[in-house]
Amino acid sequence: MKQRVLIHSDQGSQFTSMDWAAFIRAHNLEHSMSRRGNCHDNAVAESFFSSLKREPIRRLTYKTREEARQDVFDYIEMFYNPVRKQVRNGMLSPVQFERERILKAEGV
Repeated sequence: MKQRVLIHSDQGSQFTSMDWAAFIRAHNLEHSMSRRGNCHDNAVAESFFSSLKREPIRRLTYKTREEARQDVFDYIEMFYNPVRKQVRNGMLSPVQFERERILKAEGV
């Protein structure tokens, strides 16, 4: 059995339209929505995509989809997660933050 993919959005008019609902059904997707007026729900994802557009791929044109995919993968796995400091993580990278969280949970 094929697993359904969850698509999360806010309650903007484009995501509450009948056309969007038909698209979701036609592609066997599952829709989830943030609560009304909760603008912070997508803030982390929006911040990430803003950084992605601003930092590595700005003004680049890729010859192939695979080239673009590899560049985005490298940005995430080689820079964003292990190196890029995050204000919300106490100026730690996501990898460092997770490492410290695990150590605290283990009591080390």
